[in-house]
Amino acid sequence: MNNIFNPVYRQDYLKGYASGLNPYLNALENKSNAYNTGFDLGRSEYERLNGKIIHGIPKLIVTNKVLEDFLLAGMLGISINDDGYTAFQIDVISKWYQSGIEKYNPSQSEYLLGILEENGIDII
Repeated sequence: MNNIFNPVYRQDYLKGYASGLNPYLNALENKSNAYNTGFDLGRSEYERLNGKIIHGIPKLIVTNKVLEDFLLAGMLGISINDDGYTAFQIDVISKWYQSGIEKYNPSQSEYLLGILEENGIDII
């Protein structure tokens, strides 16, 4: 692997990584080694969170941001809605949510909910 700190290599690598996260794209021929390396890692990241592409593309895509939201929901003791996710995705989501539940602190949740309520934000 080339030096990721080389600006040209890094730019191609990041383009490839972003493309790999898009399940509708296939690896393109005649791209740079950096692009292909990034694409492969992006695709493996996508499949780690959403399942193999050969099994179909789900309606909802799980990303690290989505997982962080489920982790936060678990930490705050908020129930989650998993409608629209596949069984594979629910398995991944449940691990993050369970991790949040293990860190749940009721007094912290009440404090945050009080601040949100003061600012007119209602959590159902």
